[in-house]
Amino acid sequence: MKKLLSLILAVIVVCSALASCSTLAKGDKGAYITMYLAEEIYDFDPTLPITDTATAKILSLMYEGLTTLDENGNWKKGMMKSYKYIEPEEEDGVYKLQITLRDTKWSDGRTVQADDFVYAWKRIMETTSKCESASLLYDVLNARSVKMGDASVDDLGVYAIDTYVLEVQFAKDIDLDEFFINCASLALVPLRDDSVSSNKYWSKRASSLLTNGPFDARSIAYGKELMLERSAYYYRDTESNQPLDKYVIPYRIYVIYKDCDNAAQVAKYEAGNTFYLGQIALAARKDYADKAQVTDSPITTSLYFNTDKEIFAKPEVRQALSLALDRDAIAQELVFAKAATGFVPFGVNDANGKGDFRETADAKGALIETKANISVAKDLLSKAGVTGGSFKITVRDNETDVAVANAAKAAWGQLNFTVTVDVVNTNVIAGTDNQSDVCEDIFQTKYAARDFDVMLVDYNMLSANAFSALAHFATDFSGNGILLDAQSDKSEKIGHITGYDSEEYTALIEKAIAAENSADEIAALHEAEAKLLADMPVIPVVFQQDAFVASDSLSGIKSTYWGRDFKDTKMKDYMTVKDSLKEEIDKEETQAY
Repeated sequence: MKKLLSLILAVIVVCSALASCSTLAKGDKGAYITMYLAEEIYDFDPTLPITDTATAKILSLMYEGLTTLDENGNWKKGMMKSYKYIEPEEEDGVYKLQITLRDTKWSDGRTVQADDFVYAWKRIMETTSKCESASLLYDVLNARSVKMGDASVDDLGVYAIDTYVLEVQFAKDIDLDEFFINCASLALVPLRDDSVSSNKYWSKRASSLLTNGPFDARSIAYGKELMLERSAYYYRDTESNQPLDKYVIPYRIYVIYKDCDNAAQVAKYEAGNTFYLGQIALAARKDYADKAQVTDSPITTSLYFNTDKEIFAKPEVRQALSLALDRDAIAQELVFAKAATGFVPFGVNDANGKGDFRETADAKGALIETKANISVAKDLLSKAGVTGGSFKITVRDNETDVAVANAAKAAWGQLNFTVTVDVVNTNVIAGTDNQSDVCEDIFQTKYAARDFDVMLVDYNMLSANAFSALAHFATDFSGNGILLDAQSDKSEKIGHITGYDSEEYTALIEKAIAAENSADEIAALHEAEAKLLADMPVIPVVFQQDAFVASDSLSGIKSTYWGRDFKDTKMKDYMTVKDSLKEEIDKEETQAY
């Protein structure tokens, strides 16, 4: 009897263990969850400057780099399985970091290889590439020379020494923690040469978009929906009997955009038809202030000047326009925001992942006022010999940015400036009204071409390190490379998008690089931020906060530095919910094709 009882218990334990490996019943693929992750994006290339609040939230679900960042900006292993740091041999003086990759696959089933990192990193280091994140790799051997056109991209110290082993070379001993924090940047994720090089619209269509993260794009139908589907290849051993939901539990995430602005998304959430709101309508924010989960976000909403425009040539004018803004009132209107006291927001590390740069800086005194001071602003304009003028604020078509632009317009009207708010968004540039449509993000196009007087940018920090937040304002570190004159064979460095070029500022960035300890590096970076805001090529307005609400039926939602992690998200009674929403989902899915 005891033997029989023991056998029964053993069977129960084995069955329980097998059941715990998967939440899926036979023939069931998992939960279909309707979410409003964020506002719509129109390009899924992770190397583009992130000038909105939505891109990082979405792309961080689709790509994974060597490392990832937790919600506090601490790095964790991503695609990196292990690493070995090798001291130099006397004859070459080169430090080597050999990184072994974890076994995973792209969304089409091909393995992710070291060559994919080599290709992606070399791509942004090309002199013709405009990628503000390029300076994140400047510790790499020859990186700066490559970007400035003084060396070939083949001289970049990044090599695939084996199929799954990446070797990164350095000319000096580096801080590995800082480098691994930088490696978590979306700009440094792997990319597929065969996809990117052969298709002009590779990053705009689901059919050509290859990703290595937990979710891939099942459907991108601009103006209608974004459908993310669990990658069947994300760290999963497809040769064995590993369950589909071993590493990613939800099957699909639907974001419905058709006829759904932010207010409509709130209504869908309150009606129980949407289960997560990652962007809460402005009009509803006060009602949700006590319901939402709110954290600091690595985004500074800022006004960028085109300093080549005569009206903005003098720093006194730019300082006057900054002084006219009531940042406290703007932050209060946005609800989920803080008045900016500098350019670098909260949640960015001093160095080595230690301390908070903004807290350290603000302890010495805020660099900019949060209350408006019109009288001092008028005095500055008088000294500059400027009595007014006309210009445009170019702004992305979303309600929070438009609200900030309108607040600036009203404030600057008090200084006798005639200001127009130019709201831009997208334009269909290929295909017809079906899935093959691609859209031009007109705002991003204007940004890249410097086609603006003043531009309102939700600027995402490039990594969790303060250096990356400030370096790109120095010409050599802008990431914009060089402009080659074919006739004269001469090249010209392309600086920051604002046109800002200060030898004193560049010297402070160089000082931070040359610092022999963290304290000196941090001190130089604080000096650099102070210099930046004295010259004021960019006006920080508010530090964005990340606010979201989720239905009680969802569990296992985790946060990262860039947004949410839904890999472990479970949904109660999802079969019932799926059946109740099947008609709407099927309708939207049919329209997407």
